[in-house]
Amino acid sequence: MASRRVGAVDIHVGRRVRAARLAHRISQEKLAEAVGVSFQQIQKYEKGVNRIGTGRLHAIAKLLQLPVTYFFEGVEKTHSKVSRDSMSAITEALSTSEGVRIALALSRIHDAEMRRRVAKLLEALIDTEGKGARSLSKV
Repeated sequence: MASRRVGAVDIHVGRRVRAARLAHRISQEKLAEAVGVSFQQIQKYEKGVNRIGTGRLHAIAKLLQLPVTYFFEGVEKTHSKVSRDSMSAITEALSTSEGVRIALALSRIHDAEMRRRVAKLLEALIDTEGKGARSLSKV
């Protein structure tokens, strides 16, 4: 029997599961219990180590009150290396609790100029660390 290879789509879906789970403030344990697997299996799904079956993905979507298509959004937008890198960075950032907190806080700021100032502040903080941040306005 040939071994299955997990690909970029599996990693993308796993990161989207993690981001949605964190946004709904659901623990890996609670999600695992709801869909009938161990929390270690949820960890593997979220890291893209193991592929999520369609039935299980449907159960995850139902629990998180999302359409199954949510987990695949952005997969086709990876035509060039630049957009692939940008989407990967965004998905990776949103798969952390801090990323979700920042995104939720930013979404509550209605003033566009204030949002731009927050983005500039984050860029300045990254530049200060010497990591050479890419401008958020180019993403």
